[in-house]
Amino acid sequence: MDDQNKNLILATALSFIVILVWFVVFPPPEPTESPNARTTAESTTSEPTSASTPTAEGDTTVAAQSGGATTLSQDAPRLAINTPTVEGAISLQGGRIDELSLKNYRETLEPGSDIVQLLQPVGGEEPYYALFGWAPGAGLAPDQVPNADTIWSAEEGSELTPDSPVTLRWDNGSGLIFERVISVDEDFMFTVTQSVENTGSQTPTLAPYGIIARHGEPADMKNFFILHEGLISMSDGELAEVDYDDVADYEFNPREGAPAEVVQVNENGWTGFTDHYWMTTLIPNPGTPFKSVNKYDPTRNIYQTEAVQPTLTVQPGEKATAQTRLFAGAKEWEAIRSYQNEGGVERFLDSIDWGWFFFLTKPIFAVLHWLNVTLAGMGLAGSMGWAIIGLTLLIKALLLPLAYKSYVSMAKMKELQPQMEKIKETAGDDRQKLQQEMMALYKKEKVNPASGCLPILLQIPIFFSLYKVIFVTLELRHAPWVGWIKDLSAPDPSSLYNLWGIFPWDAPEPGSIMALIFIGILPLLLGISMWLQQKLNPAPTDPTQQMIFAWMPWVFMFMLGSFASGLVIYWIANNTITFSQQYLIMRSQGYKPDVLGNIKSSFKRKTQTEEK
Repeated sequence: MDDQNKNLILATALSFIVILVWFVVFPPPEPTESPNARTTAESTTSEPTSASTPTAEGDTTVAAQSGGATTLSQDAPRLAINTPTVEGAISLQGGRIDELSLKNYRETLEPGSDIVQLLQPVGGEEPYYALFGWAPGAGLAPDQVPNADTIWSAEEGSELTPDSPVTLRWDNGSGLIFERVISVDEDFMFTVTQSVENTGSQTPTLAPYGIIARHGEPADMKNFFILHEGLISMSDGELAEVDYDDVADYEFNPREGAPAEVVQVNENGWTGFTDHYWMTTLIPNPGTPFKSVNKYDPTRNIYQTEAVQPTLTVQPGEKATAQTRLFAGAKEWEAIRSYQNEGGVERFLDSIDWGWFFFLTKPIFAVLHWLNVTLAGMGLAGSMGWAIIGLTLLIKALLLPLAYKSYVSMAKMKELQPQMEKIKETAGDDRQKLQQEMMALYKKEKVNPASGCLPILLQIPIFFSLYKVIFVTLELRHAPWVGWIKDLSAPDPSSLYNLWGIFPWDAPEPGSIMALIFIGILPLLLGISMWLQQKLNPAPTDPTQQMIFAWMPWVFMFMLGSFASGLVIYWIANNTITFSQQYLIMRSQGYKPDVLGNIKSSFKRKTQTEEK
């Protein structure tokens, strides 16, 4: 076996093994029913905490077990939310933001599918909402601050839009007047400005807070190893991702009255919940210290994250104000980047789960997004699919110098084939002599037999990084390409089972064994592109090598058939460009690949084998 074939087999086998391990360990995710899904009326009507108790030091803590409402009144007034991207309502009971849907996103690709609902009020299937308030300190009783039951007043007919904030008011009857101004931009950022005016003679202390509460785990969790779903926070530059199971396993915290973890943020940070494509996040103003609290109430199955700002002292005749932003919406890369770069939200782009290969996934997606926007601006339909092909071209261009050296080396190895055969004849069974003379030949002709592996090996981390990008980023969700490809983040829906749509019966259910066997058009093109790439070189004479080479494209075809269409498009484009590069470079070095002849030879060998 010559060294060129050894290297090619080594690289191909390594790629095969890595992808096989990846496929077995990280199978495509399937939506699962959450074990914590609510099944009784009691579990959907319980509330998180919003009242508070003073600590020994005079600070304030949002208590876990006191003062919470038990039922959200269906008669409580509501204010509509209406922006270009979201619609919903604010309940004047507690002044909570508890109803929010995303106008630009639908649950499925089916015609008439419901738009995605992010926040739901208590009493719904999956209560999930944001609360704001004041934790009482010295000189204040819990009923002297607004809580989850407080009915706020607002101007009749008020509607929250990007051009019209809403103002909520509540007078505690003891000299404190609370006001809450809520505004929203055209994307997904709410700004909640809380103030308290002291018209009495006492000097109370109190601390502003924000809460995001979620009743149970989301029912549509992916539960996929490479994707984080749960609590997420940034504390002075340190990102923390906590799974729901880990929150439930927190030790009981006496000061918080529940299993909880408390982190003191000194300058910049945010905290919230992240799903696959959606997120809610509390963001105190940059430079504002706050206490970040993650907690779980096991008796009511409520996950909760809090941002509690420092205690304020309000002198008679004075007014204290605090501000918190709430991101509630889709994890759109461009919007989140704008909030980070222009809105001062530190490392907000890290709310997207870039994974361990973030140094590759971040720039890969940035380029992919730029290509998509550029092509869409030119009016090109299915721009994200074409952007993937454009990204492949750029990656291949960056790797061209290395590929050039590799293919030149391969061409020289072909030229050295007669000399290598002579060395084998003279060395006979003396393997040490064979290796020494081979190395001497390589050194004399300045050929590196290992260089042929590098371009293939470098594709592995790029392949995994692109897999991560396609899986986690919202921009690939429901992104169409051409014809039957309506979602680049999903497998090719076509199937050999109905002859790719010609016969009038449905294709097998995605993710099933039948779907894996009866592959779609894209996986078939992938197998053909790999097979053609092999035909740039004559098949090895060794029968074992012949068998490996013969089966490899078709094994990869079935293995990658269930991967996202966008990833298969990348692999097809990569194979096509690689074929062209290798063909042209080898031609430039005086070696003319006989692709057609190699194809004919492979069929002749099969015929001869069958006759025997």
